Amino acid sequence: MIFNARRTSWLLATVCCGGLACLAGPSIFAPALVAEQPAAEFPAELVHWEPYAKNPIFTAAGPGHWDEKIRERGWILKEGDQWSLWYTGYDGTKAGRRMLGYATSDDGLIWTRLAQHPLIDEFWVEDVHVQKVGDMYYMVAEGLNDQAQLLTSKDKVHWKGLGTLDIRYTDGKPLTPGPFGTPTTYYEDGTWYLFYERSDQGVWLAKSKDLKVWNHVQDEPVIALGPERYDSKMIAVNQIVKHKGKYYAVYHGSGSTEKPSLWTTNLAVSSDLIHWKKYSGNPLRPESENKSSGELVYDGEQFRLYTLHDKVQVHFPKKK
Repeated sequence: MIFNARRTSWLLATVCCGGLACLAGPSIFAPALVAEQPAAEFPAELVHWEPYAKNPIFTAAGPGHWDEKIRERGWILKEGDQWSLWYTGYDGTKAGRRMLGYATSDDGLIWTRLAQHPLIDEFWVEDVHVQKVGDMYYMVAEGLNDQAQLLTSKDKVHWKGLGTLDIRYTDGKPLTPGPFGTPTTYYEDGTWYLFYERSDQGVWLAKSKDLKVWNHVQDEPVIALGPERYDSKMIAVNQIVKHKGKYYAVYHGSGSTEKPSLWTTNLAVSSDLIHWKKYSGNPLRPESENKSSGELVYDGEQFRLYTLHDKVQVHFPKKK
């Protein structure tokens, strides 16, 4: 477990916030070779990236549209030759309702909106993550006031809301009131794993067999703030990918004191989903680029790194 002692008292007070196609491909995180983090832990194809010359590849529709701006994490899923993008659009105001949008692509670079209206506008949907298991698509997302929720779909377009996630401490008691957002799921051997943050002050892990009740693996964060500057103020996991027998977390963090904050995209590795080691070469892109909500997608030949807030940008493996 990575833990920041400087945050211990706050965390105790708080405790007392893709797709399978990626999992089948090769791995993508590799730092520069360093003695304490050998190449086997962070393969080069996962950490060395260069931005696509034609970025951004998808942006908000702008004034006069329901998706005047794009907010927080979107999600890209590749199935065969079909690429899907779910994203959150809103009017740009703090109180504006976050609504679910959808776009498709044949190459993951040129995108077409499904329609000139959102898929969901009757309730708040933000910071989405989609995973397909069997014939069903499962979406976890933030609802109003950063309350993580579950939705399901059989066709990627029509979604059924199943309500707020029921997360419990290790003693079975419900989570204390407050935000719990940036929900991210990982499914393996009949068990669902949920990573989430609380006010971006740490990443917690819970698991479930039935998607109805989520029980903490431990009541302390499995990934904590810092100690380096790039994630010393805020942190949240966006994706879990399994590669070559290890688990990799794509996460974003901020050490910025500016308003609005600057965000970075980063990597960590684990052998058990509980104990994580951050890549010593983080962040993957300079803080000045302010790229977050990262996701790794395997395109059939190589991994791509997408960042999806507040516009979609893609990065390809850096050429030697």
